[in-house]
Amino acid sequence: MATLAKVVARQRAEMDRLRDQTATSAVMERAKGAIMALTGCTPDAAGEELLQRAKTGSRTLLEECWITLGSLPPLGTTTEPRVGDDAPGANLSAIPAPTGPRSVRPDTAGPADQDTCDLDDGSTALGRLGKALVHVVTPRDLAGCLLEELRTDVDADALLLFRSLQAGGLELIGHAGIDATLAAQWARVPPLSGIAALEALRAREPRWLEDFTTDRDRHLLIGNPPERWLSRAWLPVPTGDDAEVCIGILRARSGPFSSQDRQLLQAVVRLCAGWLRSFGARSEHSTAAAAAAAQPVFDSLPGSAVLLTPLRGPSGEVEDYRIDAATEQAVDVVGRTGRQLLGRRILECFPSLADGPVWHGCLRALTTGEPFESEPFAYQEVVDGAAALATYTLHAARLGGALVVTWVRHDSSDRQEQRLADVQRLGNLGWANWNLVTGEGSWSSQTFLVMHRDPVLGPVRLAGLPGLALPEDAPVLAQAVRELVRSGRQFDVPFRIRAGDEVRHLRMVAEVVTDTANEPVEVHGFVQDLTAQRSAELALVESEQEIVTQHGVLHAERTLAARLQHALLPLPTRPVRLAGLRVEVAYLPAHSGIHVSGDWFSAIELPDGDALFVVGDVAGHGIDAVATMAQLRFTAKGMVITGSSLTGALARLNTLLLHSRDSHGTATMVLARYDPGERCLVWAQAGHPPPLLVRGGQVRYLDRPLGMLLGACSDPDFQEARCALEPGDRVLFYTDGLVERPSEGLDLGLDRLAAAVAAHHTDEPGSLAPVLASVLEGERRDDVCVVDIRVPSGPE
Repeated sequence: MATLAKVVARQRAEMDRLRDQTATSAVMERAKGAIMALTGCTPDAAGEELLQRAKTGSRTLLEECWITLGSLPPLGTTTEPRVGDDAPGANLSAIPAPTGPRSVRPDTAGPADQDTCDLDDGSTALGRLGKALVHVVTPRDLAGCLLEELRTDVDADALLLFRSLQAGGLELIGHAGIDATLAAQWARVPPLSGIAALEALRAREPRWLEDFTTDRDRHLLIGNPPERWLSRAWLPVPTGDDAEVCIGILRARSGPFSSQDRQLLQAVVRLCAGWLRSFGARSEHSTAAAAAAAQPVFDSLPGSAVLLTPLRGPSGEVEDYRIDAATEQAVDVVGRTGRQLLGRRILECFPSLADGPVWHGCLRALTTGEPFESEPFAYQEVVDGAAALATYTLHAARLGGALVVTWVRHDSSDRQEQRLADVQRLGNLGWANWNLVTGEGSWSSQTFLVMHRDPVLGPVRLAGLPGLALPEDAPVLAQAVRELVRSGRQFDVPFRIRAGDEVRHLRMVAEVVTDTANEPVEVHGFVQDLTAQRSAELALVESEQEIVTQHGVLHAERTLAARLQHALLPLPTRPVRLAGLRVEVAYLPAHSGIHVSGDWFSAIELPDGDALFVVGDVAGHGIDAVATMAQLRFTAKGMVITGSSLTGALARLNTLLLHSRDSHGTATMVLARYDPGERCLVWAQAGHPPPLLVRGGQVRYLDRPLGMLLGACSDPDFQEARCALEPGDRVLFYTDGLVERPSEGLDLGLDRLAAAVAAHHTDEPGSLAPVLASVLEGERRDDVCVVDIRVPSGPE
């Protein structure tokens, strides 16, 4: 692959070299042919003459060829050859060698026979320009080439090429360094006074504008604003006895052009004269002549039409089109019409056409020769100075190397008809008319779709319209039709039809039209398919009914569960005494939801004088949770009262949840037994939050003994923990609704509870309410149950 790549690279380089050699040879052969035609010498003698002139003028051979081509006599003049002259070509005008620019060349300091005529010499601007001109195709390319070569040597920032017109004035044929807007503004220059380019052409002498303050008063300066270029030079290009083209050099900096700059620019003009005479003038003049001949024809044509000449870039692709002829009805986006469009670019007049379907269609017509007709497209037009959107169809046909383009604006009635069709399609409706005199009817195509009727059958008569509806809807529609015909009463009636396996919900609206005697003669109306909307409405009503029913069932279930809960879990209204302890209980139901949860507590005194405290929470809500709560509550008390240990009771309750068919899944629980003789609290837990102990103003949570959620596994391990209580101690048992919040860790809730208890601690009864108010903020999603146990500080 590497070897193949090297071969391809060498071949490409060779092709580029041959292409340059061919282009260069074309220039040399033209120059030799010119000398042969003027002197009658042989090709070898003509070549020697060019070589000698190049050495004498200290120029490259290509420079000499361009200068020779530019100094030819005007077209149409004849010069008799002077056969036998000692110096072939002696009748040619002597071409003095420019001295200023050559002083900067290091290869001119030697003798005259130095190889300054080397064909590939590119050490100076003129040498580089001579080589670059062989690849120039259009005046636009020429402008870009000149600016590229002169940008450094003379500080050129922009360059313009103007050509004189037969009717007077100037035409911009090439530019570089300026934007398209400025180029369009100066595309045609009328023969006004104060135009420096016109003055240079008429006098055939350069115009050097080097003092901006003075030049602004004397000349009409190009630029927006003109201060963009503070110094300018306008040099006519001699092409025989006359000058048709003027080159403008625009510089951003102020100050005069040096003598070397002036000599270089004058030498550049001589080279450009050769290109314009040999390559650029003929095609430009022939195009202009063809356009001038076509315009009178376009003046007499009706409608909108233009003649477009393609403008190609360096790659040969069409970059734009020039309008060379236009009818009076042709108008662009800013309102210019007819001859006002001549010389302008198509993308200047119709910018939105760029790279669109119309643009590519015109390219195909230009390439293949097959006419192009576009689909209708929307475009902005100018009517009486106001912009409006209109629909057009465009036609393009090739004429020689140009395009004839015509376009037709669709009538407003066509647009209205299209809009009406769009409304019917988008609204899923159609119109219908009936003639009451003839009995005939007419439907739009959309009406047949809505009514599910074959268009081949035609529309039904007005009296037969109810026959299309379902039997249960037909009487209402028939009555509405009779009232419409008899009294002219407008109707708006919903009805249903059967379309295959489905039933469609339709709406018919109709009114009557009367004659001068107030007799009904026509019926106008429309029918609309409301199946989708009606189906959605019915589904919504059904859903609302289901929601209401479900809400009633849930509300009844909540009421029943709440009554059952209150019956099974009576709450004391004041603190109670158990085994020498003061016990206060709080139960707060959730604010939101319609279910009752399974939180519960027990606080009883056992037969041996000990106190039993139980706090639990069954997973879930509703009647099932309340039933499971009751089962666990009473079973736990019964087991402990009958002598079961705390851990044994938890193990048996776990078995009960696992094997009871009526159980409700899982539950958490804490069991505690207080011995007043030893003031010792023994407790065990099953997946429940730890009790909170307050002693001497310090708040901490008791370390939880081993214990697992009830109903989670068949063989859990439960252990007991002991805590000796002291006078003044306070212990809180609670359910998880007190500390849990959505999207928050349990540790934050436990810290919040500890801080609230520390802030509101007091030995007085009723101190539980401020704690709960501080911890519980906003709407609660779960019930909260709290058992607050106090060890008296002294006898009470």
